[in-house]
Amino acid sequence: MAGPLDGIKVLDLSSVVLGPLATQILGDLGADVIKVEGPNGDPIRYTGPARSKDMAALFLAINRNKRSLVLDLKEPVAQDALWRLIDLTDVFIHSIRPQAIERLGFGHEAVLKRNSRIIYAGVHGYRSGGPYEGQPAYDDVIQGQSGASDLMARLTGETRYFPTIMADKTCAQIAAYAIMAALFSRERTGNGQFVEIPMFESMVSFNMIEHLYGHTFQPPEDEIGYARVLAPWRRPYATKDGHIALLAYTDAHWDNFWEAVGRPGLKDDPRFDSLKRRSENIAEVYKLAGESLMDKTTTEWVEIFSELQVPAAKINGLQDLLDDPQLASSNFFKYTTHPTEGEIVMPDLPVRFSKTKAEIRRLQPKLGEHSREILVEAGLDAASIDALIDR
Repeated sequence: MAGPLDGIKVLDLSSVVLGPLATQILGDLGADVIKVEGPNGDPIRYTGPARSKDMAALFLAINRNKRSLVLDLKEPVAQDALWRLIDLTDVFIHSIRPQAIERLGFGHEAVLKRNSRIIYAGVHGYRSGGPYEGQPAYDDVIQGQSGASDLMARLTGETRYFPTIMADKTCAQIAAYAIMAALFSRERTGNGQFVEIPMFESMVSFNMIEHLYGHTFQPPEDEIGYARVLAPWRRPYATKDGHIALLAYTDAHWDNFWEAVGRPGLKDDPRFDSLKRRSENIAEVYKLAGESLMDKTTTEWVEIFSELQVPAAKINGLQDLLDDPQLASSNFFKYTTHPTEGEIVMPDLPVRFSKTKAEIRRLQPKLGEHSREILVEAGLDAASIDALIDR
């Protein structure tokens, strides 16, 4: 069964995390992704533990369902090969700074002039036309610049980054859906287009969905920053033997919660008797809730709240996820034998399709593994391919 993007060819000139994760999503959905790398390969090939020098853990995490082609784009013969591939391509994506890709001759105007049906996706640090245009950007920089580090400071008192590459991974999802939307538009109109995916603006949008809050209104009706998620007691609650993740939200949830923890009088407390009043006093609500769970174990509380339909779960460590019964039941972690790296494990694509199966079709490629077959597809003759590979 073919994936929903079966028949779509993607030419991927991106590197590190954001672009490669976006194209892995497209590959998981059935697209034929050609990963174009320079002679030294994507830098992420060398990040983390490895069994081979160019197949490190982070590379394996975001480069399945791809083929690898090595081209030194400073060489005219390699540029000619890339133009031949552009003629056959549905999506062209890169994470090269705008001024650099223009110098190479592969800016969006030139590529769209050559192939008017192509979706040209530029993954940039910042929107074009502003004072930051063309500046380099990585996850840490964008986390700090977009307000994420301020959120950490509001909670912990210390300005820090989130302990995950949040900007890269979030923007990768945005890039994937933007590309698919452009492909859908092309199916209706026949026209390709330039799609700009700026990290800074994407993460500001992500963070300010809830945190614009009182400043949604002009003049402001309240402070900036969503009070509920910034409340100090919004945290895993301590139990007799560990911690529990719990979010009572509706009136019924809270009524059942206060009964379960032996504090039924709080149901009718005027500070907490409606969603509006709880929102106004959310820090106190969470403080009282967090102080009420020490007399039972996590397992006991999870069972109680499950019966009461109050959303709750035990806190998983990262190691626990490998044996989580929900994930195990759906074979979420895919164990397989890589032809060069031996036994490896990967997370599955999280979504499922009833009629267009998304799956892992190709394991992660060695550097340049598919160069010859891709260049044959591009129409180069054997002598030209040999000369290109030799160079």
